[in-house]
Amino acid sequence: MPDRIAAKPAWPDIRQSDALFARARDLIPAATQTLAKGPGQYVRGVAPKYLRSGRGARVVDVDGNEYLDFSMGVGPLSLGYADPVVDAAIVAQLRDGITFSLMHPLEVEVAETIQEVVPGAERVRFGKNGCDVTTAAVRLARAFTGRSKVLCCGYHGWHDWYIGVTDRSRGIPAEVADLTHTFAYNDLASVEAGLDDDTACVILEPVTFEAPRPWFLADLKRLCEANGTLLVFDEMWTGFRLALGGAQERFGVTADLACFSKAVANGMPLSVLTGRADVMSLLERDVFFFSTFGGEALSLAAAAATLRELRRRDVPAQLDELGTRLRDGLNALCERLGMGYVRCSGYGCRTLVSFTPPPLAAAPGTTVITTPATRAAPGGADPLVMKSFVQQELIRRGILWNGFHNLCAAHTADDVAYLLGAYAEILPRLHAELGAGTLGEALRGQPVEPVFRRTTQFNLKPKRSQSRRGASDVRA
Repeated sequence: MPDRIAAKPAWPDIRQSDALFARARDLIPAATQTLAKGPGQYVRGVAPKYLRSGRGARVVDVDGNEYLDFSMGVGPLSLGYADPVVDAAIVAQLRDGITFSLMHPLEVEVAETIQEVVPGAERVRFGKNGCDVTTAAVRLARAFTGRSKVLCCGYHGWHDWYIGVTDRSRGIPAEVADLTHTFAYNDLASVEAGLDDDTACVILEPVTFEAPRPWFLADLKRLCEANGTLLVFDEMWTGFRLALGGAQERFGVTADLACFSKAVANGMPLSVLTGRADVMSLLERDVFFFSTFGGEALSLAAAAATLRELRRRDVPAQLDELGTRLRDGLNALCERLGMGYVRCSGYGCRTLVSFTPPPLAAAPGTTVITTPATRAAPGGADPLVMKSFVQQELIRRGILWNGFHNLCAAHTADDVAYLLGAYAEILPRLHAELGAGTLGEALRGQPVEPVFRRTTQFNLKPKRSQSRRGASDVRA
């Protein structure tokens, strides 16, 4: 793959992808099961829509095109596609069975491993999706405290208690939506403004791309304790990647409850709820959280193997080192090019490329031309159009990218060098198109669409009329 940078970039043939999409449009609502994987998140007319296979850090689409993948299933592939150790564990378990009429030993074995590596994991319960366990955590907090309200920061799934604060809240009773409020990350004052004697829990992603201020998480815990409110960490992205024990280990702050998924089973469906024994004991009878597939053995076998490999190979340290090299390399490139409006942020395992429209200024030898496309946002360029241009040019160079760098153990230093080389070719073109006011015309298809994620400065202590506005640009 790295030698492709010297070859002439080529647009992929995506006819089979488009044919499948045509069949799905009137069959599957939104054509996708996962919004972040859907056609609205990639440049239509350029990007593939369906992948057929993957190995390591590379995938092949239904038309046979190969890509170096920096999305990695939107997070779950901590080791990479078709990891031989994990796949062998799945195959071995498959020979013995998948779901049984009684409990399976893996339920105990995997729970013991999680208790060993995750701070504060006095008790462990399994689910399938991330929102299974975030919703269970909220229900537990309400039961334990006898309170009703929730303060949240970040994205926590599709269930009623959370989605009512977004603009995708149809079908959520007002009485439910009004029980959840939001606060700004790294802003303890916004938490204090939202806390009251009916606040059951504060739930947040302990870190996304903005680093927590040194005092924020510890002071947040103290504030919750003083108010009799439970602190819940949503560690879907940070668990087993930021450190083996997640953000709680990395930052030295233990929440009352913590929720995990994604990286724990290298792509198999499994989520984990952990926390204090006195709170989790309510799951014995008072709080109902049981499911047919919670003890499904293939996912547990995958988790057992994944956790062993993550620990044996010290994958979190590997991701941190490689991702830091990528982040710093991209930022240094942008600085050399005078493109301060493009920035890469986050911790090594998961970084974000953000675009801030610059003031329109002609590149040397060019004239600024304003068009409806360039007038769409302050500074003359829509950040989504900027992102779309970079995405289409990366796809042309055999790189699958949706604005994030989600690294896995299969990514190599050569992969990072190849991506940085591609950026070095693409970003000067972005700069020139912006300067000429022709960026919209440089797109070969429809630009990507916003979803609804923002982790700060939205819906702070919303009133009823505000609760329907929601955040923008979220990944689900």
